[in-house]
Amino acid sequence: MTTAIPASAEKAAILPVYAERRAKLLAQMTPDSIALISTSEVHLRNRDADFRFRADSSFYYLTGFAEPEALAFIQHPQTIDDQEVSYGLFCRERNREREIWDGLRAGTAGAVNHYGADVAYVIDELDVWMTKLLAGKKRLYVRLGNDSAFDLKVSGWLKNAVSKQRQGGSVPIEIIQLDSILDEMRLIKDEHEVKTMRRVAEISAHAHVRAMQTVRPEMMEYALEAELLYEFGKNGCQTAYNSIVGGGVNACILHYVENNAPLKDGELVLIDAGAELDHYAADITRTFPVNGVFSPEQKALYQLVLDAQLAAIDAVRVGLPCKDYDRVAVEVLTTGLVRLGLLSLSEELPDVAALIKAGAHRRFYMHGTGHWLGMDVHDVGSYKAGDDWRPLQAGMVLTVEPGLYVAIDDETVEARWRGIGIRIEDDILVTEKGPDVLTRDVPKTIAEIESLMQKS
Repeated sequence: MTTAIPASAEKAAILPVYAERRAKLLAQMTPDSIALISTSEVHLRNRDADFRFRADSSFYYLTGFAEPEALAFIQHPQTIDDQEVSYGLFCRERNREREIWDGLRAGTAGAVNHYGADVAYVIDELDVWMTKLLAGKKRLYVRLGNDSAFDLKVSGWLKNAVSKQRQGGSVPIEIIQLDSILDEMRLIKDEHEVKTMRRVAEISAHAHVRAMQTVRPEMMEYALEAELLYEFGKNGCQTAYNSIVGGGVNACILHYVENNAPLKDGELVLIDAGAELDHYAADITRTFPVNGVFSPEQKALYQLVLDAQLAAIDAVRVGLPCKDYDRVAVEVLTTGLVRLGLLSLSEELPDVAALIKAGAHRRFYMHGTGHWLGMDVHDVGSYKAGDDWRPLQAGMVLTVEPGLYVAIDDETVEARWRGIGIRIEDDILVTEKGPDVLTRDVPKTIAEIESLMQKS
């Protein structure tokens, strides 16, 4: 008999956190119901090489279980094999030969002993057990539309359950989208989540500082990216998303990820990069001069973006609509663009409000000012409650990231402005006392950046 592989001491210490979340979900489920949630698959990178596995966010949120080929079920306590069962896991069983190649597994014994499941079964028995688990249930809480293969499995399980109906009992007559509950739960971070996000924000901040201290003219973008990756890796993190390291005109490409050009003296470099720690993401953007000194035009646009960001951060307040901080940023940016001469008032557009209504600012600022942040870098949760923008609540985490991008071929503006791209992004925890900037450790004023870079 094989021995279950224990979870780490750190993981064991936070098992009650996952149990609390399952209990919170269960409290929103009706009696005679069951929730099913599966994790991600291992994805092929090329030929016989796989991408590094990462568990599905919502599955991990409820279980803390980070292995592939797993499914969890949650139900009001029900007797199964003479045992009261509220939470069960289907997972891979221990297999000595496969573990030599692919790494250790918890197995069914580990799922119970070290991950808090009431019962655990081998994933190969899923189809047989699912017919039994669905019998007698009136409602099925499940995520549909994320994975077509899983959707087909659910359809098959329901079909099998219906075929057993003639033997007595009932089958689910209502299917409820599980994400409608889980997304709202994940939107408000608990104490453990906030602690993890503070830590990953700190690690990511130090990586950005390292980049500012390391950059030199003629350095390749990918070499500067490597400095970030080193800082992430040495702190037990991976990247939360593909890093953007764009020098010069590349900074005007919002999702630039090639990172293969040389960084030129006199140009800016925009870095949008964040680490992921225990499935939680940071998301930071900083823009700074490759040679350590802003030119007058760079300084003018940078200060405008910074002013917009600081004003927007101040608008991250409990009770205010989540759209408010975007509105504030757009007003500051548009006003500044008029002052600098990149936008002009006219008889048809006589003031800043008219310019904004006409979307004139979108030539230079074409994205929103932020998004929810958490286990996914663009995290789950609705932005509206009905037709209205939802009010901010304590425990939400979001980004504030205004920017300005002047296309290199925009002949409607003076040549001195063209090809400059700037974005400044921080991660903000909404609290009753006001905005808490988790990524405050990265310098962002012109004086702070130039001072840091000149010392390095």
